[in-house]
Amino acid sequence: MAKKYQKDVEFLLVYVREAHPVDGWQVAQNEKEGVLIESAKTYEQKDEHATSCARNLGITFTTLVDGMDNTAEKAYTAWPDRYYLVGTDGRIVVKGAPGPAGFRAAVLDTAITKLLGR
Repeated sequence: MAKKYQKDVEFLLVYVREAHPVDGWQVAQNEKEGVLIESAKTYEQKDEHATSCARNLGITFTTLVDGMDNTAEKAYTAWPDRYYLVGTDGRIVVKGAPGPAGFRAAVLDTAITKLLGR
C-alpha cells in the first residue's frame, strides 16, 4: 500500500516496543525464526530494535521510534500494532483496530482512496 500511494500519502512506522521479547511474552514462532530480542533498556537499544524490525520486515518508508516513556504508545493505544490514517488537517480519519488481527488493509485502502477523492 505504501508503494501504491507513495506519491500522495506519507507512510510512517512508529516503533513502540518489542511485542515478544525474550524477557517478556516470547512466542514459539520467534524462537523458531531466531527473533530473540530483550526489552530495550535504553533508547539506543530501542532504536536498534526498530532498525532491525524495519530491515527484517522490508519496510522502506520512514521509521520513527517512540521514547522510553512510551508517549506515542500510550496516546495512540498502539501496542502491539495499529494503523491510523491522518488527514492533511491533522485529524484522525481512520483508527484501525488493535493488530495484528485488527489490521484490515481493505478498510485502510478504501479510506485513503476516499480521502484522496478518487
